[in-house]
Amino acid sequence: MKWFVAMSGNIGSGKSTLTTLLCQRLGWQPYYEVVDENPYLPDFYADMARWSFHLQVFFLSRRFRHHQEILAAGHAVIQDRTIYEDVEIFARNLYLLGLMDERDFRAYHDLFQTMVGFLRPPDLVIYLRAPVEVLLERIRARSRDYERQIPADYLAQLNERYEEWVARFTLCPVLEVDAASIALDRLDGLIVQMQERLSSLFPLGETRP
Repeated sequence: MKWFVAMSGNIGSGKSTLTTLLCQRLGWQPYYEVVDENPYLPDFYADMARWSFHLQVFFLSRRFRHHQEILAAGHAVIQDRTIYEDVEIFARNLYLLGLMDERDFRAYHDLFQTMVGFLRPPDLVIYLRAPVEVLLERIRARSRDYERQIPADYLAQLNERYEEWVARFTLCPVLEVDAASIALDRLDGLIVQMQERLSSLFPLGETRP
C-alpha cells in the first residue's frame, strides 16, 4: 500500500530522527526537510525581520516540490515536516511577532493557498509534542551554530502555534505523540497506532485512490 505519512513538530522535536527510524523499520522512503540547503537560515536567525519572507518562500517552494514528488512516487513515504506548517506555524508566528509585515504575510498566504489547491493531503500526520526544555536540549546536542541563537521564548511561541493548528487541522487524521518520552528503541507501539489509523481510512474491500 502506498501510504503518505507526514511528521510534524517544533524545531528539535525529533522529526528527522523518528522519520529515519520508522522508514528503516517499515521499508518506506524518507523525505527530509531541506534545512541545511536553505541559504537564508543563518541570516534569518541574525535578523529575523529582514529575512523572514525570503526564508519562508524558500521553504514553501521546496516543500511544494517534495509534496508533488511524494504524490507521484510509487512507494510509501514519510515526510519530515509538512507544507501546512510553513504558513500556519512559522509564517503566522513571525507575523504575530511583528517580524513579517502584513503585506508580506498576505502575499505569502495567498501563494500557499494557490499551491495547496494542487496537492492531495497526507494520509496521516504524526504530531510530535515536546516542551521547550526538551527542544533546547536537542537543539544544543545537534550543534548547528545558527540554531544556538534561537530564544526559548521563540520556541514557546511556536509550540502555541502548533497547538492551535492541530486543534483545527481536519485535512487528514492526526496521531499525537509525546516526543519527550517516546522510546526510540521501542517503536512497536507507535507503528501499531500508525497502522490502525491508516487501515481505518478505507473500509474492508475498498481500494485506496
